[in-house]
Amino acid sequence: MLTITNLQKIYNGTTVVNLPALSIKAGESVGLVGNNGAGKTTLFRMILDLIRPSKGEVYAKDINVMESDAWKTYTGSYLDEGFLIDYLTTEEYFKFIGDLHGLSDGDITERLQPFMDLFNGEILNQRKYIRDFSKGNQKKIGVAAAALSNPELLILDEPFANLDPSSQIRLKNLLKNLREHKHMTMLISSHDLSHVIDVCERIVILEKGQVVQDMQTNENTLHELETYFTV
Repeated sequence: MLTITNLQKIYNGTTVVNLPALSIKAGESVGLVGNNGAGKTTLFRMILDLIRPSKGEVYAKDINVMESDAWKTYTGSYLDEGFLIDYLTTEEYFKFIGDLHGLSDGDITERLQPFMDLFNGEILNQRKYIRDFSKGNQKKIGVAAAALSNPELLILDEPFANLDPSSQIRLKNLLKNLREHKHMTMLISSHDLSHVIDVCERIVILEKGQVVQDMQTNENTLHELETYFTV
């Protein structure tokens, strides 16, 4: 699904991402973890062709993302509030996203149903603009919009941030359900080690822009990660 080769991003002489090779298979769920400044968001922005690498390539289904827009039809993503159109209401925004993917009003309503527990009665029919929602509720809107088209590839940057504990658990279960029943390929960054381990079958640790560990999740993964980040 995704293949990264010799990827580098250099800012003012400092290398913030340096990945000789990284591959993600179709249907695989990969968690990207690392401290602030590890290069996670920069990597995501290069994968989504929002910024250009200093060197190297990102391939989606063997096609360079810088040379074709084909990947956009099967990719859903949410990195930050900049992905939202904050002067729209929630309903208007979902309609806008749905129209991009040829979804009817009925399709949109149906595809939002799994998110109702996460929305907790605070997202729809509120008669206010997205900019007037809390950061946590904006996050819920963005994640739902990213998944609305049932994308083959879902990319989320810190999806659990700004959410209360109940919402974090609901989102974790929702992502697990999407992975298992929609067979989405997922690339998720998170500082919440426990949740990302529950959602993802593979964990990649990034430090100073480089992969320092790449592991399959098991019953010992949380302990291994906690040990790594506290030593």
